[in-house]
Amino acid sequence: MMVLVKDQSTNFFDETNSPTAPALSIIVPTRDEATNIVSTLLPLQDMRRRGREVIVVDGGSLDDTTQHAEALADRVLVTSPGRARQMNAGAAVARGEILWFVHADTIAPEDADYTLIRTLADGRRRTWGRFSVRLSGAKHHLSLSLVARMMNLRSCLTGIATGDQGIFMHRSVFDAVGGFPEIPLMEDIAISHALKDTQGRPACPRMFITTSSRRWEENGIMRTILLMWGLRLAFFLGANPTWLARRYRRSPHTGK
Repeated sequence: MMVLVKDQSTNFFDETNSPTAPALSIIVPTRDEATNIVSTLLPLQDMRRRGREVIVVDGGSLDDTTQHAEALADRVLVTSPGRARQMNAGAAVARGEILWFVHADTIAPEDADYTLIRTLADGRRRTWGRFSVRLSGAKHHLSLSLVARMMNLRSCLTGIATGDQGIFMHRSVFDAVGGFPEIPLMEDIAISHALKDTQGRPACPRMFITTSSRRWEENGIMRTILLMWGLRLAFFLGANPTWLARRYRRSPHTGK
């Protein structure tokens, strides 16, 4: 059951926002992200002043995540845990014609909303897309820069996006594929396959968002690469997502 913790919808609007621009809702799923959520939400405040809607959907945090989010979001919802379930719950109440799903440990440029909207309105009939990603620890670990390059290259070659890359789409397309499948892992890969099959390859604007490198730093870079490759291959071959989630959680760090 979903419980509405806070609803402080804003009507911010200024001359920088075209009245013909489609409304954008930014949906941030969280669970025990008190140390990251403020850094994620602060760059979105200029977007709120331009009329964009920010919705935080918490999966039952035991820390102060929701308290930190209350002043920085238009809505804070609480659902039962499960990132796919949380993102679907946010989409269900969102007002936007465009939905953008941002992980709780990801930082986007303050003008990413402009880039996103222009990308979906450039006349090439793109209906969904993703950003390129940088890892937060790349300044201190050159190998993490290589990991990010590999992630972006893999996505370009396969046409499949991951949640780290900030997937966005028209609401009509989200509804047409039935939203995120409510599976315990790989929901981003699953919806990407559905979108690619029905809408074609994603748009890939030339803008980077930065996501936390904690998974690689705490679990080991090569170990994490091999783990995720193995899980994705198993998913592609039809492995049960519940089994995959158990395997993922057995790794030393499962923060994302």
